[in-house]
Amino acid sequence: MTAEIHPFTFLVRRAESVIEALPYLRRFNKKIIVVKVGGVAMENPEVRDKFIQDIVLMKFAGMHPVLVHGGGPEINKALKRRHIEPTFIQGLRVTDARVIQVVERVLGYKINRGLVRDIESHGGSAIGLYGKKGKLIRARKLWLKDPVGNDIDLGYTGEVEKIRKRFLLKQIHRGRIPVVTSLGVGPRGKLYNINADTAATDIAAQLRAIKLVLMTDVRGVLGRDGKLLSEVNARRAAAMIHHGSIHGGMIPKIKNGLRAIKAGVEKVHIIDGRIPHALLLEIFTDRGIGTMVVKA
Repeated sequence: MTAEIHPFTFLVRRAESVIEALPYLRRFNKKIIVVKVGGVAMENPEVRDKFIQDIVLMKFAGMHPVLVHGGGPEINKALKRRHIEPTFIQGLRVTDARVIQVVERVLGYKINRGLVRDIESHGGSAIGLYGKKGKLIRARKLWLKDPVGNDIDLGYTGEVEKIRKRFLLKQIHRGRIPVVTSLGVGPRGKLYNINADTAATDIAAQLRAIKLVLMTDVRGVLGRDGKLLSEVNARRAAAMIHHGSIHGGMIPKIKNGLRAIKAGVEKVHIIDGRIPHALLLEIFTDRGIGTMVVKA
């Protein structure tokens, strides 16, 4: 005999999913959560739309999301249209005078404004901050070293010197969602291109955010058996880098995560931005979908 299915069973399950989020809604109420987005989460229209919904929902639910974005693939496409070959040293873009103009146009005028429009189309209030607009990030020139200790000049590639913290908090408490481009302003108004993960880490650290979420195009941190690690502490993460278990593009993400935790950010999440509603699944469910980096 087949058990009778109550007509409201599906709705009850949906209600239980909402209830699961209740302790997280209570804990993160009025807390700042910095989210860095890039890759598929911005390029795939369907995934991007669901991500924007997540950000707007977080704001309406009482949290204070701060969105930081890069735009590497879009910059590369724009450079190639101008017959400029992208150049990287130690994973950082070499940014000469021609490249910084393209970076500003793509990151600021195209991507940043587009994200603001998307948030507002879903009922949110957003403010775009990029380069000289808002002058949120004060930057300085970044120098690298070669194997023998000589300086490597990356042109207009920079690092964060200071964040206009009070200005940013003012926008947050006005009910706006800050959408921040990783462009900083240096002496004499020079623009500097900054790695987006690094910029997000510095913003999270200076705001003492409760969380920093780094959205990537991979599942998270994998163990030696290839399985996803749902959580690693700072000591284990550092050891995994040393022994080569964490390698490639995951190394700078973990290093930025460790730096954020050292600066007072409670937890760092590395999640797969290709998954629809990845942000909500990580923050509002018991299991999450990515890797959480914690202090101890």
